[in-house]
Amino acid sequence: MKNNLLDLTPSNVWKHFQELTQIPRPSGHSEAITAFVENFGKQLGLETLRDAANNICIRKPATLGYENRPTIILQSHLDMVPQANSDVPFDFTKDPIQPWIDGDWVKAKGTTLGADNGIGVATTMAILEAKDLKHGPLEGLFTTDEETGMYGALAVRPGFINGKIMLNLDSELDGELYIGCAGGADVTAQFQYEDETWIPKEDVAVKVSLTGLKGGHSGVDIHLGRANANQLMFRFLKDAMMTYDIRLSSVSGGSLRNAIPREAFAIIVADGKENYERILEMAAGYESLFNAEFDGIENPISFKAERVKITPEMTLIPKVVQHKLTHAINACPNNVINRFAHIPDTVETSINLAIIQSSEGLTEIKFLARSSSESKKAAICSSIESVFTLAGADFIEIGNGYPGWDPNPNSSILAVMEKVFEQQRGHKPKVEVMHAGLECGIILSNVPGLDTVSFGPTIKFPHSPDEKVEIATVQKFWDYLTAILEA
Repeated sequence: MKNNLLDLTPSNVWKHFQELTQIPRPSGHSEAITAFVENFGKQLGLETLRDAANNICIRKPATLGYENRPTIILQSHLDMVPQANSDVPFDFTKDPIQPWIDGDWVKAKGTTLGADNGIGVATTMAILEAKDLKHGPLEGLFTTDEETGMYGALAVRPGFINGKIMLNLDSELDGELYIGCAGGADVTAQFQYEDETWIPKEDVAVKVSLTGLKGGHSGVDIHLGRANANQLMFRFLKDAMMTYDIRLSSVSGGSLRNAIPREAFAIIVADGKENYERILEMAAGYESLFNAEFDGIENPISFKAERVKITPEMTLIPKVVQHKLTHAINACPNNVINRFAHIPDTVETSINLAIIQSSEGLTEIKFLARSSSESKKAAICSSIESVFTLAGADFIEIGNGYPGWDPNPNSSILAVMEKVFEQQRGHKPKVEVMHAGLECGIILSNVPGLDTVSFGPTIKFPHSPDEKVEIATVQKFWDYLTAILEA
């Protein structure tokens, strides 16, 4: 039995992926990984460029006889989503990922694996390093901070890359080619207030914890109907508030705008021991309810309430604010909004209630809207804006918008890729439009005229600690990509 990544094939790809797991590279902390890839290109003696956004472009000349082929850009992003289970102490800015082989899959121990998009990065590195491949001129484009706002892609300009064909290596299902994707926008709302510091001595503080959800990528997995921890928590809080007049001290749920929140926590204050015991019963009832509602979709959901000590530092969110906040959250749309009329199995528009965080007189709520239609994206953002306007939020902002990628079914590189795929596997690939955001639309808006397709090996549950990559599809991905370069 193979017991480490270096035993897997293609060995050159897994070698580089193993190296990447040892370099901390959460979004927003690209210094080490950027320096590593830049040094990699220079050690190969290849022309290596770095721009102001710390994107790296490594240029490799054509092999003999292929000098007149068009330059192909191999594009992937360097950062990864930092998600760990609550019982796994892990510092993504310092600690290396611990990959392991579980049958047909590579996973990580309690954290995201970083196969999104580390497999794409490792594959490009292997191609740049290889001496035995046939290809025209190549450019390896490694972008930064894709997961938090696609900031690297936003900075790419003509001249930094010169190719007219771009292969994005950031898709996550073997056998599918993507020729379009959704655009996105963030919606942020804030309630600002003066914390209340007086808590009656007979009151009881309760910590409510919702854990065990699968979470996942808010584009790739949004159609699966998984539970949103923030949404479930506020269902309970509203009921507890209306039934037992509880007070809300703090709330925290989700950590990334593009991940379905897996966990949520709240500190509430109940009026006396009798109401505290009733809240414990209510929490137990909600745990059973949630598990019944998501049976067959989620793992067992844990929803627990436990008494905690009231400390001198503990404060309360003003009653009028907690009512506005709770009703607004319960009123907001979440999950899939609509699907393509002409592609029934493909999501067109969605909204993810990603993050809720309260601290020192401020509660902030963050959503990520996605749509392949700019007008529908604007409409769902406007809907969220209206809910919080009616609730009297102190600050509402729609920002960080990025364009979708309009499909081009007549793409020349797509025709080549379909032909190569059918030659290798005996059947046609699926040609799809992805609901998740890809950097292609942004790069195309900055560098018009690129002919672009996105593809990759099978990666399940990205953006969650359940992330895993199917080993056999990495070999298929390598064989397919190298055949495309030769063709």
